[in-house]
Amino acid sequence: MSRVLVVEDESAIAELISLNLRHAGYEVTVVGDSTRALAEVDRVLPDLILLDWMLPGQSGLALAKRWRAEPRTKDVPIIMLTARGDEPDRVAGLDAGADDYLTKPFSTNELMARIRAVLRRKAPEALDTAVEVGGLRLDPSTRRVSRGGQEVKVGPTEFRLLHFFMTHPERVHSRAQLLDRVWGDHVFIEERTVDVHVKRLREALAPVQCSQMIETVRGAGYRLTQNLPTPAT
Repeated sequence: MSRVLVVEDESAIAELISLNLRHAGYEVTVVGDSTRALAEVDRVLPDLILLDWMLPGQSGLALAKRWRAEPRTKDVPIIMLTARGDEPDRVAGLDAGADDYLTKPFSTNELMARIRAVLRRKAPEALDTAVEVGGLRLDPSTRRVSRGGQEVKVGPTEFRLLHFFMTHPERVHSRAQLLDRVWGDHVFIEERTVDVHVKRLREALAPVQCSQMIETVRGAGYRLTQNLPTPAT
């Protein structure tokens, strides 16, 4: 599921946004000032940032410019939330690097629609759209995996790992890349942890004859192949 960082110093607004995001299935972290926002982005790279303009410390505008200037954060989607709705302010926000700009007060339905639209443009794999590869189907909205009508039981980490593989089929991913994209950037765990969860994922896929979809590429990492026979009926 997509990780959303909410940078908002008004607690009532932050709580409303967080409630709606969690209800929609997003992983949410809320911070109320620029210092904590910088620390959180440094700790784990989010899939999207909802950024208030007026913040204690640096402004949201300054944060957006800073994140856009750094290679690690330059592609993170940013939606700016602010009471400053005049055209020069909107232009300044977009020029600072915001992907979208929403003025307060705003409709939560509109906010959620804009979040989906930005993620659709920036990170298609983060959406709740079901994906199917080699007859194996994964539905993020229901957290279910199945093949030929038979459900596959996978743990939360294996689910995220499989989701990433299925949205990037036939590509080789190193253990370090998988740690960053599945576990989160700057999460300090050993690379062999990936091997443990790949083994568990293969075991979970074995009953539906899909364990061989996860290939080990010697000296490079892992990839998911699409070339599997359809299940027998």
